[in-house]
This record gives sequence, C-alpha cells and structure tokens, in this order.
Amino acid sequence: MTEEDVPPWLDGVAGPAQPDFSDTLGRARALRRTLAGKVRQAAVLVLFSGDPGGDPDGPGGLPADAEVLLTQRASTMRQHRGQVAFPGGAVDPGDEGPVDTALREAWEETGLDRSGVQPLTTLPKLFVPPSRFDVTPVVAYWRAPSEVRVVDRAETDRVVRVPMSELLDPANRFLVRSSLGYHGPAFQVDGMLVWGLTGGILAGLVTSLGWESEWDRTDVRDLEQALAAVGMVL
Repeated sequence: MTEEDVPPWLDGVAGPAQPDFSDTLGRARALRRTLAGKVRQAAVLVLFSGDPGGDPDGPGGLPADAEVLLTQRASTMRQHRGQVAFPGGAVDPGDEGPVDTALREAWEETGLDRSGVQPLTTLPKLFVPPSRFDVTPVVAYWRAPSEVRVVDRAETDRVVRVPMSELLDPANRFLVRSSLGYHGPAFQVDGMLVWGLTGGILAGLVTSLGWESEWDRTDVRDLEQALAAVGMVL
C-alpha cells in the first residue's frame, strides 16, 4: 500500500472483506494440491481508473467513468490463445516481488507508465492448471493514466480500457460451463468474452466491493458457444 490516499470506492480492497474465490476457482486450488512437479510464479495487474472521489450515487461509490485495463492474448500463442486477461506474466529473476512483476509485465505488454500506478494490495495466489502458474493478483489504482497500446503483436491482439458500467451491465453477465467441468462467471463486453481466471477475479472483486447490480445467475451458457459468439475458440 502506498502512502497516497486510496479512492473511497477502492478502500475496501485491502480490508478484511477481500474477494472470496472459493466458488469460482476452488477446483483449481484443489487441483494444485494434487499435482506434482514445479509450479511457476506469476503476477497480474488488476488496474482500475476513474474519478478518485467516486460517485456517492454509484454502487459502492463506483464513479461513472471507472474503467479496468484488459488485454486480449494473440491467437497464435501456444497457451491461452485469444483469451482476455489482465496484463501480467511470469516472475523474472530480477523482480522485487509480485508488484514489480505485475508492473514490469504491464509496461512490456501495454507501454503504460508505471509511475502513474498506485498499488493497493495483493490478493491470495490463484493456481492456473494449464500453464501451472501460481498467479498473484495485484490490485492497483491508475492515478495518472497514460497512453496504452499493443506493444508486441506476437503476444497481444488488443489492449482495452473497459468501462466498468458496461462490464457490470446485467445484460453482459452470465455463467459459462464446459464439457471438461469448468463452471464460472463470465462477462461479454466490447466483442470479448471475459472468463476463467480474469472473470473469476473480476466477479470476486465487484461482489466484495459492492459494485454489482442483480443479474441472472440462472443464465448458464456453453463455454464453446459463448466463445464462438464473439469469434473466439477454446
């Protein structure tokens, strides 16, 4: 946590009521305990921007201009191709902890000026079975937003500042399940399907911070069909 004032609408992120991922990502945690072999360490940057004063009329004080930074991985990548993700990646030997990893990776992927980012807290590690990563989410406030872009087309197709108002629109929220047993929250926004680790982290945060509106939790869609609807594949 930095010494700068934390926006009131993000104040709860470092408090005792941190997100509960037991429902959305519990299976991955259980699988982590059964796997042998080396697990790699990684970190992602969960970066929010918006009026620091917030909006007293918004849910949880969320300002109308609030956004979250997301990327879409290149469709040519070996793992997680085409998936929507937070900026981030594997720990490098010279990194000084998960915050440094997340900021370095975000700079490499999006070109953001890390000096304008205020780290707030780290969340518990979450295991990603396909890549065998233990991922530390680093939640931060974008106090001085800078220009962002796709830096390397071989790794990233898109860099998007997604309005939270669109992400949280009940019409854009549902659950997805796959034939392999995955079941979790999803968001459809700006031609993208946000699911998996990213969808689970977002769902946990917006619930714990009181940002969400009621949405239809009985709307469960086939994952492959949901991906095909936005031109993506599993």
